[in-house]
Amino acid sequence: MKILLTISAILEGMTGIIFLLLPEIPVSVLLGTQLDTQAGLVVGRLSGAALLALSFACWIARNDIYSRAAFGIVCAMLIYNVAAVALLIYVYIGLELCSIGLWPVVFLHLAMGAWCVVCLRRTKNVSGNEDTLP
Repeated sequence: MKILLTISAILEGMTGIIFLLLPEIPVSVLLGTQLDTQAGLVVGRLSGAALLALSFACWIARNDIYSRAAFGIVCAMLIYNVAAVALLIYVYIGLELCSIGLWPVVFLHLAMGAWCVVCLRRTKNVSGNEDTLP
């Protein structure tokens, strides 16, 4: 779980900084379209702030992997990764938007989500009882 939280912190932190500073770039790479409204730029930057917050939570929890807080953060990361995959597939199928970065990001979120599931199952197995999860 420590490696998962460390890698998540680094990846989400870098992505968050890019979205905060230059939201047009990741949107163009992912979707092949531009953020051409002020509202779009604000939402892009807000997404960056949320990713940066996730990054800090992962970074802090990485040294306390047996706590309920770390377990909760991995659960939150699982939900985030599943939602990201679903949203990006919808963007491709429903909105017909796609660029060079879309599928690599989809597969990265799939892999990270699967890794979250593995870590959560291991934590459950170590505790031996759902009621005594860390």
